[in-house]
Amino acid sequence: MPEKTLQQLLEGNRRFVENRSTLDESESRRKALAAGQHPFAIVLGCVDSRVPPELIFDQGLGELFVIRTAGEVLDHAVLGSLEFGVAELQIPLIVVLGHKNCGAVKTASEILHNHEKAEADIEYLVKELALAVEIGDEEGDDHLDRAVRAQICNVVEQLKRLPMLKKAIEHEELKIVGMWYDLDSGTVELVIE
Repeated sequence: MPEKTLQQLLEGNRRFVENRSTLDESESRRKALAAGQHPFAIVLGCVDSRVPPELIFDQGLGELFVIRTAGEVLDHAVLGSLEFGVAELQIPLIVVLGHKNCGAVKTASEILHNHEKAEADIEYLVKELALAVEIGDEEGDDHLDRAVRAQICNVVEQLKRLPMLKKAIEHEELKIVGMWYDLDSGTVELVIE
């Protein structure tokens, strides 16, 4: 079932790119969902306003369980929400969705390269993104997008090690993948499965 779910998202992205949206946001759909939710995928994405998961995957009300943090940074509330989606709603797919020109990763990179400290809780984000920035810096140009891709992979690997999620993966009830969204073309690509 996780593979079928992944295909649904990829097909939705194709519709989005081709301007063939099928979103159902009707009154009847709202009323049908009032009694309960049954989303088919969890998307952990960035808070960036240019990357709304429901739109880029062409999914309507009740279809996605969306969690958004700057740079897909994890904390206990995010982890609990992911585990809730898997354990309580039996959602078979988690997508970690990063994107081109991520402002959170760019800011973290600038702060780290200048050996500065960020204000308030932004410093938490910088610390959590430091490994991705370091990986992104290992090769020549385009370090920002490499850092974003590294963050996607880091988060996917962290999630796969969580006992509750690891057990669901072992029982073939869950798949965790990483995707990268291109702001220019509107397409998503798989980065890690």
